[in-house]
Amino acid sequence: MTSPDFDTFSSTAKASGFDEVLERRWEANTWLDTHTHPFDVQALVTEGEFWLTVDGQTRHLRPGDAFHLARNVAHAERYGPQGATYWVARKN
Repeated sequence: MTSPDFDTFSSTAKASGFDEVLERRWEANTWLDTHTHPFDVQALVTEGEFWLTVDGQTRHLRPGDAFHLARNVAHAERYGPQGATYWVARKN
């Protein structure tokens, strides 16, 4: 299965009720301690790698991997040696 392009990702997310879609790029070896967001998240990794920790469980995410987070869910992020890029849809 091939990954969608950004326009397809964006239109699909908006059709699902997400109101904001953007590309996030993170620098190499960035760490974000436990935090929350006031919006739901649906995302697709497009470059690099990172580790997402929720409820003590860590997922190693690479290009083609998707993840979802409900609003106000505590999580931490650690980005790999090349950083990471992902497309993210937010439902505010």
